[in-house]
Amino acid sequence: MKAEYAALVRDAAGGDRGAMERLLVRAQETAYRFSLLVCGHAEDAEDVMQESLLRTYQHVKRISDPASFRTWLYTTVRNACLTKRRRRVGEPAAFVSLEDGEGAADRAVAGLADQSRPADQQLISSWMDARLRDALTSLPASYRMIVVMREMEGLSTKEVAEITGFSEANVKTRLHRARLMLRRRLEAV
Repeated sequence: MKAEYAALVRDAAGGDRGAMERLLVRAQETAYRFSLLVCGHAEDAEDVMQESLLRTYQHVKRISDPASFRTWLYTTVRNACLTKRRRRVGEPAAFVSLEDGEGAADRAVAGLADQSRPADQQLISSWMDARLRDALTSLPASYRMIVVMREMEGLSTKEVAEITGFSEANVKTRLHRARLMLRRRLEAV
């Protein structure tokens, strides 16, 4: 994966429009997934993803080490999320429309069931996903970011340290503490 990104970055920096398009498509999924988990708001995640893709397009020629593109992308997303969070200080956590009436926020959107697995397995999976998502969002942002990068995105401790600006030892300590917090939250339910 690292080599594929490096090749795309080199080709895009050299003016290959097809490579730039493929790089942006690949970076889009990564940037959105990471920003959603770090920022915590879907709207912010969309904005941060767009900003990250724009920065990729604008600065691809300045990326000195194409092999470390993912680290550069995660750093860009992280910084954009932190900026968004600073702008949101003092805003309410959620907005409820007065036009929708009482209880509108509690209504769930109905979706189609996945027919590939039995209903009980689907129910258990969605319950576990919701529990994990809730446990992750309850972590302090700096811990959540490290867990997401290490456990979900598969980055190395060194890469996480470069992105966050923490030492490798600090990343390991925070990861350990975050795992303990997650375990406690998941066992409490």
